[in-house]
Amino acid sequence: MTHGTLWIVGIGPGAHDLITPRALKVLEEADLIVGYQTYITLVRKLIKGKDKIRTGMTEEIGRARAAVDAAREGKKVAVISSGDSGVYGMGCLIFEVLREIGWKEGESPRVEMVPGITALNSCASLVGAPLGHDSCMISLSDLLTPWEVIERRIEAAASADFVIGFYNPASGRRQRQIMRAREILLQHRPASTPVALVKSAYRFREQIVHTDLEHMLEFEIGMLTTVLVGSTQTYRYEGRMVTPRGYKNKYELSDGAIKEGQRAGFSLDTSRLQEVQRPWRM
Repeated sequence: MTHGTLWIVGIGPGAHDLITPRALKVLEEADLIVGYQTYITLVRKLIKGKDKIRTGMTEEIGRARAAVDAAREGKKVAVISSGDSGVYGMGCLIFEVLREIGWKEGESPRVEMVPGITALNSCASLVGAPLGHDSCMISLSDLLTPWEVIERRIEAAASADFVIGFYNPASGRRQRQIMRAREILLQHRPASTPVALVKSAYRFREQIVHTDLEHMLEFEIGMLTTVLVGSTQTYRYEGRMVTPRGYKNKYELSDGAIKEGQRAGFSLDTSRLQEVQRPWRM
């Protein structure tokens, strides 16, 4: 029996010039493309003449099983997700299905993850350099994760002063989650903290709003929006959102000289700083 191939492919934000060369090659080689109907539409020009399985929202398990079954039969199958398939994508579900049927490495199908540009990365690129220091992603969808767990994660990230990217922040029926997230954040960082709302990054009808914690709920936030919330160190410069890495603590930016008491290649000596910044709550 011919071994099939199962590629789990991230197509990035959707713009063809932001799809990786490896993903483009896989889409060309695949016999069957499986994906959410919106993602199939995004790459429709690249997959003309291919067999396709397209389904709607909440039908992920059906897509995963159909892809695995076809690949086990010997077909070359590409399961596509926007962004990266391993980040809130189909990757984890495919492996859960494979585990359930007892698939082992070396058996059919051969499985490969093909990475893509995440929504967090693509949205961040449109607003500056907000991810210059430690950051995290949190999905506000409680369809599969208990809200109590999500709220604990928001509290932890807010108190640790992470830059936070919120996925699935709201929908027509679900608004309270982003409101509660903002309440928690305001307990740990000022109302003036920069926030960017990016809708449909690198797609048709792309929208970008620069705002702050105080005013963020005055704008439309939906399922196609990624919400980027800065840390207490994030600032705006020339319309960009920037989170510094901390070079100014150790070096002179004018000439790159190391500051008095600091040593290149060694831990930052905080005793030499005029003010040790501790924005988080102990």
